[in-house]
Amino acid sequence: MTESPTDMGLNASIAVTSPPMDLSQEVVRLFDAHHRAIFGYLYRMVGEDRELAEELTQETFLKAFEARHQLPEIANPRAWLYRIATNLAFNAHKRRRRFRWLPWSREVETHGPQGALQAAETRVDLERALGELPPSLRAPLLLSAVQGLSGREIAQALGISEGAVRTRLYRAREQLRAYLQG
Repeated sequence: MTESPTDMGLNASIAVTSPPMDLSQEVVRLFDAHHRAIFGYLYRMVGEDRELAEELTQETFLKAFEARHQLPEIANPRAWLYRIATNLAFNAHKRRRRFRWLPWSREVETHGPQGALQAAETRVDLERALGELPPSLRAPLLLSAVQGLSGREIAQALGISEGAVRTRLYRAREQLRAYLQG
């Protein structure tokens, strides 16, 4: 009588050498939970180039999938995804040698035509001011103000200390204030 591969224990060795399926499923779960936010962050980082933002979002999750074996050691997968996305945005910036800025929200609360005009002028001024920030200050500001990441998550996402995050956020806000008042 011939033994089947299952009888010889080959399935056990295959399961040990192939990556665990739950890690692949974890990347799918991370995609489901965070792809919209990652896209929104990248869209703001690269400007109105929706196609580039979509491409970078896909690349973010492709890199996460390729590095899924690291997931068990990663304390904060959300921050890890933002770190991947930020690195990709910075690389795109190097390729394009420019960043453009989009407003944080297209929704504007207005009170009549005068309020709408004022809101539009304020948004344009804010867009210009944010566009003047270097990417090293813009990224932590976006991650904090738009994406709602904590200082610790921003530090993990950018690969810097929490003190550096606080410093960059302070400098970003001061530069915005100076630009808007001057």
